[in-house]
Amino acid sequence: MSDQLFSVENKICIVTGGLGQIGKNFVQELWKRGARVAVWGRTVNDERIAKTLGEEALKTSALRFYSVDITKKEEMNAALDDMEAVWGDAPDVLVNNAGIDTQPSAPPEVSGPFENFPEEIFREVVDVNLVGTFLACQAVGARMVQAGKPGSIINVGSIYGMLSPIQDIYAYKKEMTGVPFIKPVAYSAAKSGIYNLTRYLATYWGKQGIRVNTLTPAGVWRDTQDEIFQANFCARMPMGRMSQENEYNGALIFLASQASSFMTGSNLVIDGGWTAW
Repeated sequence: MSDQLFSVENKICIVTGGLGQIGKNFVQELWKRGARVAVWGRTVNDERIAKTLGEEALKTSALRFYSVDITKKEEMNAALDDMEAVWGDAPDVLVNNAGIDTQPSAPPEVSGPFENFPEEIFREVVDVNLVGTFLACQAVGARMVQAGKPGSIINVGSIYGMLSPIQDIYAYKKEMTGVPFIKPVAYSAAKSGIYNLTRYLATYWGKQGIRVNTLTPAGVWRDTQDEIFQANFCARMPMGRMSQENEYNGALIFLASQASSFMTGSNLVIDGGWTAW
């Protein structure tokens, strides 16, 4: 017997940044559970799809792939037009997962002191992480409203949108190289805006059955991270480890399904206890 409470079977879902680290896991989980999934990404080609999701992803009718820049609404609308032509309906679920961040390996010109942080980099990060989420909500939400159908919009936040980054975690970079790494302001500012955008849309679309929530991850392990960074981060984490990239799938299915039918305007924090301090 299938569990209808958590079912996403036959739902039409969009995952932005769907070939990225967390996004690919969202795509795989939705696909595995019988959803139809549109993968939106800035760089989409057969080689990357096969490498990320496997050769079967290129053969199934349950997945469609679109090269979409989420800062360009016309590209999103073109993808939505094609999806509706193929699948015959508006989307049920939007996962706003696409985003850009600055890693500890970043060059000093984009990771230096706040006083010298480049305005153009700030604008770029805000444009993708916040404006892009706004535009995707606008484009997809309009299709849900036009179709008169309920839906779920899931905006991916960050602990660094809820709390200020702990700069001490990155202090070792200056000790090792003589060049400081300051976790930049742009990512935090952009991600913090996601939370009130979510609350605004939750109240705006509430009576139309369109639910809007935020999913907040923390500290995803990457094999490109250096060991000192990982050790510093884990020392601050109550669970004593970083998250694995697939540990947000359960939260995603909860928010995408009827299991969260009376939940909107909320923030589901999956952070290993980081914000409990």
